[in-house]
Amino acid sequence: MKKQIQAVKVLGTGSYLPQKVVTNDELSQTLDTSDEWIYSHTGIRSRHFAAPSESSSVVGAKAARLALESAGVKPGDIDLVLCATSTPDYGNFPSTASLIQAALGCQKAAAFDLAAACSGFVYALEVARSFIACRDEAKVLVIGAEVLTRSVDWTERNVSILFGDGAGAVVLGTCTEEDAPASRSILGSDGTGYEFIYREGGLKREPPTSKVWPVPYMQMQGRAVFNFAVRKLDEVISKLCADEGIAPASLRRIYAHQANARILEAVARRMKIPYEMFYTNLETTGNTSSASVAIILDEAVRKGELKDGDQIALAGFGAGLTWAGILMRWPYL
Repeated sequence: MKKQIQAVKVLGTGSYLPQKVVTNDELSQTLDTSDEWIYSHTGIRSRHFAAPSESSSVVGAKAARLALESAGVKPGDIDLVLCATSTPDYGNFPSTASLIQAALGCQKAAAFDLAAACSGFVYALEVARSFIACRDEAKVLVIGAEVLTRSVDWTERNVSILFGDGAGAVVLGTCTEEDAPASRSILGSDGTGYEFIYREGGLKREPPTSKVWPVPYMQMQGRAVFNFAVRKLDEVISKLCADEGIAPASLRRIYAHQANARILEAVARRMKIPYEMFYTNLETTGNTSSASVAIILDEAVRKGELKDGDQIALAGFGAGLTWAGILMRWPYL
């Protein structure tokens, strides 16, 4: 007999932003830029910098603790810790998820990282949903965690000014409601565009002879990324809504990756929907990559702006190239 797929629900959310805030005016003291230039090009006025003791596993664990508390779930009840990150504590292993698992005391949980750049958290939600659907009453902790300010060249303004640090998390579990609405999802990739956004440091090339490798900085073709993001975000949201038989304008809100306000404005014009449909916080957080969608979900929940029954879209896009979208009736995944 074919196993009946269980419905999945977001049980709780959490997020963490480091205490240190760096404004555009502060950056202008060391970079050839200004608050007006940065804001006009990006919509960003400030971002958070992780403390020297705060790695992705540390900020991720802080967000995860709040999500567990919100869900009323004990660490020992978690079956899987899944961390989306582009800035892992270590090069490849151990996984950042394993470090978070140890920090939280999730003794029975499996743990692994997911690398899909800024699409990572939405990818991870779909992976977690599939994991839960195949098990009885499983619970998954999904985290997006980044310390991106350590991955950029702070002598170069065009890329560095975009990024900030932070983490967000959700706890997912099985749903008891028999009539829980089903979600729709899209995951995609186009590896031919890998050079649009990348960071060296892997084993594609022979390492230098020195024992300590230099930290490579992120490289990005800004205009190409902008065009890709606008086109793909429109395609993902429009396709999800078309498959559901609804117009994008009927959504309660869109929770998209917080890359650049100008991208979201361009998507709104292209889709002929109000810009206000996009929930945004990047003015004070900057681009937190895989953490951004998780952070805004938690922020919206805690502000009371995301309520049970709201039909929403989640969307991410980033290096790979990758893209991902989920259409859901909150909090059912």
